[in-house]
Amino acid sequence: MRRVRALLVLLSITAAVLVPSTPAVAGDAPSYPEFPYPATTYQEPFRGQFHFSSQSGWMNDPNGLVFANGLYHFFYQHNPHGLEWDTMHWGHATSPDLVHWTQKPIALEPGVHPGTLFSGGGVVDKANTSGLKTGALDPIVVFSNTNGVSVFCSNDNGRSFQAYDGGRKQIEIAEESRDPNVVWDADRRQWVMVVWSNRGGNGADIYTSPDLLRWTFASRYAADWLFECPDLFVLPLDGRPQWVLTSATGEYVVGTFDGRTFRTDRPQPKKMNLGTTYAGGTFYAAETFDNAPDGSVVQMAWQGGNRGNSWTGNATFPVALGLVGSPDGPKVTRTPVSGLDSLRADTRTWRNATVTGTNNLFSGILADTYEITARFDLRGATAREFGFALHSRSDGTADRTVTYDRAAGTLYGKPFQASGDEVSVRLLVDRGQLEIFSGDGLFSLADNVNFDSAAVSQGIRLFATGGQVRLKDAKFTRLSTSWGTAQSTLDSTLAGPLHSTAGSWTDVAGGKQGQANGDSFYLSASTAGDAIYQGDLRLDTAQAAGLTFRAGADGAGYTANIDAGGVVKLWRPGHDIASFATPITRGQTYHLKVQTTGSRIQVWLNHGTSPIIDATDTAYPSGRFGANVYRGAATVQNLNTGPGGFVGFTSGPWTATGGTWTTTPDSLRANASGDAFYLSDRVAGDLVYEGDLSVVNGVAAGLTFRAGADGAGYTANIDAGGVVKLWRPGRDIAVHSTPIVQGRTYHLKVQATGARIQVWLDRGASPVIDAVDTAYGQGRVGLNVYGGTAAVQRLSLS
Repeated sequence: MRRVRALLVLLSITAAVLVPSTPAVAGDAPSYPEFPYPATTYQEPFRGQFHFSSQSGWMNDPNGLVFANGLYHFFYQHNPHGLEWDTMHWGHATSPDLVHWTQKPIALEPGVHPGTLFSGGGVVDKANTSGLKTGALDPIVVFSNTNGVSVFCSNDNGRSFQAYDGGRKQIEIAEESRDPNVVWDADRRQWVMVVWSNRGGNGADIYTSPDLLRWTFASRYAADWLFECPDLFVLPLDGRPQWVLTSATGEYVVGTFDGRTFRTDRPQPKKMNLGTTYAGGTFYAAETFDNAPDGSVVQMAWQGGNRGNSWTGNATFPVALGLVGSPDGPKVTRTPVSGLDSLRADTRTWRNATVTGTNNLFSGILADTYEITARFDLRGATAREFGFALHSRSDGTADRTVTYDRAAGTLYGKPFQASGDEVSVRLLVDRGQLEIFSGDGLFSLADNVNFDSAAVSQGIRLFATGGQVRLKDAKFTRLSTSWGTAQSTLDSTLAGPLHSTAGSWTDVAGGKQGQANGDSFYLSASTAGDAIYQGDLRLDTAQAAGLTFRAGADGAGYTANIDAGGVVKLWRPGHDIASFATPITRGQTYHLKVQTTGSRIQVWLNHGTSPIIDATDTAYPSGRFGANVYRGAATVQNLNTGPGGFVGFTSGPWTATGGTWTTTPDSLRANASGDAFYLSDRVAGDLVYEGDLSVVNGVAAGLTFRAGADGAGYTANIDAGGVVKLWRPGRDIAVHSTPIVQGRTYHLKVQATGARIQVWLDRGASPVIDAVDTAYGQGRVGLNVYGGTAAVQRLSLS
C-alpha cells in the first residue's frame, strides 16, 4: 500500500490515539531481527481475543501468507515504532492452527532489506524450483518493492530473510506499481505473479516464471475496479478448477487462465464481503495462504478500524473460501475455519421457540467474546424485524444490533436474500470485532465495534419487533482467548506451555528474560531422567542464571548455573553439589550443556570438549526441564534437549571477545556490530583449519588463527560484498572476488605453513588465496563475525 493513501486514511480517522507515536526507524543487520514490543497480556479494551492484532504498533495489509514447515505464517505491513503508518516493515506471526497466533520478530526491515517494503505475496518453494534452499526446511520466498519486484528468501522458517541478488528488482516496471502476489499454476508447472500497476488505469500485470527468479511478462487484465493488492487463486466448482482474481476492496471475478491470460465472461465484479471496503475500513487487502493443508484456500484481510493504546489495526478471522454456482455466475463463499472449535467453552442451545418483543431467550447470559448461530422460520412470521442486540444493558441500549428487516430484505442494513423460508445467521463477537455470516457463506460482513467489556454491558437480547417469529434453533458458545500459548522469541525444543514459579518472564530480542528478587524458575512440560540439555545464558543484572532439569512443578530439582561471583555451579535446593571457578561477565552469553546418566551429572561450558563438572547425586531421578534466574534479570535462549548444536574440534571452553555467540540445534550463531571473535584455547602455528560458514545477514564471517587473546591475528573470511579475504588488523593481505550470497553456507579451508597462508573455497582443487605474511607466527584458533549475523558449523583442526 502506498504512503499517500495511508496518510489520507489517517486524516479521516477521528478516534484519538491514546499514546503519541514516534517516527518509524530503519534498523541494521547487527540488530536484526528486532523484537520492539513491550510486554502485553492481550487483555486491553477493544483488543480482539481471537482476532489477530500486532503486539504493538501499526498494522495494515496482510503479506505473503504461507503454510510452511508445520506452521502458518502471517506477515503484514507494519510500523512497529508507532501507531500510525510510517516506514513500512513486514511484521510476522505464526500459528499451528490459524487461531492461536504468536508474535514473532520483524521479518523484513528497512535498512537490512533493500527496496520499498510495501505489500506483497509469498510462497513455499517445496520443490526448490528457485535453487534457494540451503537446509532441511522448505524455503519461504516473498516478494515486495514498488515500481518493480524484489525477491527475499528465508531458509529458517521465517526467522530471518535474505535479499536475493542484493535486492535488485527482478521485474522492472516503468509505471507506478506495487503489491506482487504469486500462485503456483499446477497444470503448466509454472509460477504466476499478479502485480497492480497503473498502465493508463487500474489493472493487474501478469508474469510467469519457472523458478520464482526469472519472470516473463505474459498479459495484463485491465479493470477500473481492480485497485491494489490483487490476489489470484484457484477454487473448484463442480469438480472443475476456476481462477478467481480479487482486488484490495474484496471485489472479484471468476474466470479461466490459459497459462498467459486471465479471461472472464462476467467482467462485472462481485463483492465477497460487505464491510467498509476501503483502506482503513473493516475489510481491505485480503490475501490467501499459499500451500495450505489439504488444498484449502484460506483468507485473511486487514481491519483498520480497530485501535487501542498500543496497537492500530487487526486481521479478520481466517475463513475457508469456496465457490458455488448461481444464476448470476459463480460466487465465492466464506466460512470461518474449523480451528475456532478449539476456543469453545460453555454452550447453550434452544429449539423451536417463539421470539417476541418481551421474551428474551438469552436473558441472564453475560458474555464478552462468543459465537451465536441461529435459524429463523419466515413462514407465519409477523415481526417487521428481528435479530440480536449485542453487549446490551438493562436500560435497553446496546453496543451493536444485528437486525434482519423483512420488508427491506436486509441484514445489518445490507441486501440479503433469504434461503427459501429461512434466515440463518452466524455471529462472531470479539472485543473490537463483529463478523456476520449467512447463506452458507454467501453473505459475510466484517465490522469493527468497540464493545464495552464491563459486566453491566455484556448482555445479549434476542428480539422481534412488531410481531413474532419462530426460532428453529440457536446456539450460544462462549469463546476463550487465543493468546499466550507459544513463545515469541525463545527458541526451544521444550514442550509447552511453560510456566513461571515467581517473578516475571518476558519476551526480549535475545530470548526470554526472567526477573526476580530471589529464585524464579521457568518450567516446560517436557520431562526426562537421562538426557542431554543445553542452552544459552546471559546475566543482565542478575546474580545467577541457569538450566534447570529433573525438576518438580515448583522448580525443585537440579540447576547448573553461571554466577557473577565467578563460578559455574551445580546445585539443588539446600545443597551446592559442585562448582567450577571461571570469570563470568554480565552482558556476555555463555553456553551450558548438561548430561544426566543415572546419578551422574556432567556440565560443559562454551563447547569445551571435557566437562567442567562431573558429579554424582541421587536426590532427583527425573522431572521437568526449564530455566532459572536469581536476584535480578537474566536472559535465556536456545533451551534444547538432544546432542545437536555446534560441532568443533578438541578444546577447552571457548572465550568470546565481543558480540553475542549462541548455539541453535543446527549451528553456532554469532552477532556483532563490528568485529567480534570466539576463541578456543588451542594454540597453533602451522595448521590446517576448516569449517562451514554463512553470513545470515550483514557483512562477513571467518576463520581466525594465530591470534592473541583479543583476536588480533589472521582471519580468512567470506564477505557479502563479494570476496573471500585474508586479513590481519590494519591490512588486507589478499582478496579473491566471488559472489557470496547471504544465507548460503560456504566451506573455507586454511593451511598455514610458516609464512605461507593458503585459503580454499568450497573444497576447490586449488586455493583461491596463496599469500605470504610474517606478522604472526602462532596463536589461538577461533572464529570471527563482522557487522551482522553469521552461522558456523563443523570445524576441524589439524
